[in-house]
Amino acid sequence: MPKVEIYTDGSARGNPGPGGYGAILRYGHHERELSQGYRLTTNNRMELLAVIVALETLTREKLDVDIYSDSKYVVEAVEQRWVFGWEKKGFVKKKNPDLWRRFLAVYRKHHVKFHWIKGHNNHPMNERCDVLATSAADGKNLLIDSEFEKMKQEESGSE
Repeated sequence: MPKVEIYTDGSARGNPGPGGYGAILRYGHHERELSQGYRLTTNNRMELLAVIVALETLTREKLDVDIYSDSKYVVEAVEQRWVFGWEKKGFVKKKNPDLWRRFLAVYRKHHVKFHWIKGHNNHPMNERCDVLATSAADGKNLLIDSEFEKMKQEESGSE
């Protein structure tokens, strides 16, 4: 069975600001592009969400998956195993616990290997994901990143 290759990128216009993610899934001769924009979010949330949505799109479990991302936030959290320590401590004082929990649920369904690639370095798949992510961030009908907006509202209410 061939490996699944996933390329991802996230974008935010301002941090926080409107944002979007882009992902490309490759399996054998098949290729699929995914993207979505949000009205208020962060770059790191979009980087992580790109990976999550791509993995959630897979219809079979126990697949060998190579993920290529320019996000050190995502790649190092997994490859250095930090996220598993955060999970054991209930993500106390960690950003994006909602997305990390969602990531871990889908990550554990597959055999995933992360590969960090330098962003904006003429890597064709990363450049395409960047276009998908920024176009989604700049698009109309942006979705609401409800967990992020709720957290921002709680922060502003406590000041």
